[in-house]
This record gives sequence, C-alpha cells and structure tokens, in this order.
Amino acid sequence: MKKILSILTAVFSCFAASAFDWPQAQVVQSDQFYSYFGQLRGDTISTSLIFSDPTEIKASEKGSVTIVINEYADSTDFFPSTLGNAVIIAHADSMLTVYGNLSTESTGETLELPAIIAGGTPLGYSGNSAWQQGHSSLEFQVIDTKNNTAINPRLLMPRVGKELPLYYNEVSLQNKNGRFFNASVQNVLPSGVYRVYKKRQATATPYKTRVSVNGTVLDQVSYDLLRQEDNLLCASGKKNYPKSVLYPTDDLQLLGEVSLTPGKNALQLSLSDILGKETNATYLITIY
Repeated sequence: MKKILSILTAVFSCFAASAFDWPQAQVVQSDQFYSYFGQLRGDTISTSLIFSDPTEIKASEKGSVTIVINEYADSTDFFPSTLGNAVIIAHADSMLTVYGNLSTESTGETLELPAIIAGGTPLGYSGNSAWQQGHSSLEFQVIDTKNNTAINPRLLMPRVGKELPLYYNEVSLQNKNGRFFNASVQNVLPSGVYRVYKKRQATATPYKTRVSVNGTVLDQVSYDLLRQEDNLLCASGKKNYPKSVLYPTDDLQLLGEVSLTPGKNALQLSLSDILGKETNATYLITIY
C-alpha cells in the first residue's frame, strides 16, 4: 500500500476540474457534517470530509475501482490506517475518490478488481471500521495524483444550505522566539515577524484566512487543498504551512504571518467560508 500513490501518479497524468455527485444516498446540509477538510484530527490535518449519518455509500463519479481495503494496515498520509475498510476509485482526470469507514460486511460485496463502474454504483454501507469508531458515517477524500495533493471535497460537490458561522476568539501573535501576545490586551509590541493565531473552533473551519496590515494583504492561508511536502501535509499561504505551524496546540489555528514595523499598525483579519462570506476584525497595535 505504501507504494500505491506513486504508482497511481504514474498512471494518471491529465488533470481537469470535475464535479462529483453525493458519495452517499443521503444529502447533508453544509453546516451538518461531522468533520471538515483541514480540521485538526489527532496529530494531523484532516484530508477527509466526514459525513454525519450512516447510510448507503455510492460512487460519486464514473471510474475504475482500483483498491478495496478490507484489512487496513497502511500508514501513509494520503491513505492512512484511520480510513478503516475503504474503496478507492480512479477517475479519468488524474483524481481518486476514497470512501472510508465502510462496514466490513458490505465492503466490496459487488465489486471485482479491476472494475469500471458508473457514478451512483453502490459501494457498501458506512460502518465503524475507521478512526472515528463509534460514529458510523462515510469518510470521503479526493486526491489529485498528478499534483500530489488532497483536494477539499466540498469544492467538487453540491453545497446545500447555510455554512457554519466563523468567529474570532482570543486572537494572539507569536514572535520568532515562540512567545505569545494577546492582541486584545498587549497592543504595544517590538518590531518583527509574527504569526497570527485565533482560538480554534470545535467544528467550523475557515476556507480561507487573510491577514493584512494597514490595508496591505501580507498572507492568506487557503484550505482548498493540502499538499504533501517532505512527508508532511501542508496548507498553502505565502509559505507551505505544516500542522506544527497551522495548529501549534490543540486550541490554536494559524491565520497568517506578518512583519510589523515601527509605528501604528491596523492588523486586519478576515475569515472566509467556502461561499465567500467574510467575518472581519481589526486590532490596533503600536510597534516600536
């Protein structure tokens, strides 16, 4: 299994934007998923969208059934053992869809390898085989094998209903020495480079975060995809940020990195959901 991604990357070479149908029988409102792409999950950044209720699972698009995992022992970032029993389907545009946390009894009952199947073909039922044991729902991933990235599945799926609200709570700045300053209280700081954090929400995850100073955008972190770099999953901003920077503790999430110079500075923050709705905040900071 550890060589699967490199093999598939060599096989699929053409990338084109695609749209996937629902990978299960039941439609889920946008604010009712169990867990979202880009969230902190244990000691890694989630490459999965986890649905909220158990139901029948189906192929989201026409493709070739490449792998059926019934004994999960893989340890790579893209196909971790946390998927449990899973089906992986390759599509003509260099992308894979991954259907994890399936019931042992139903996985691959009607699938033979290799198999070309149509969108909507039943793959089994969600179960309790994956990392979120006790929560019997689908764990869904989209992998771009050409660019070695995990794509936010919600970009390619229908979106129904309202998004979870995003908000600021306990914004802090971390200097190069690792010291944190509460932006609401400590508003006189020495010049230098700072990472800006907010307290992480339990479920809602921004699609994009933006940090500006005096109207100039200095960094923007996006959760449209996660790239594997030096065996670490990273979100893209002005740098590729790994989990240790995005989520330095269980309570914090990175908004961006800024360089603050002497004078009065308006630190402007923006959280965007996947529909583009922004939640903004400004902190006035004097730099010496």
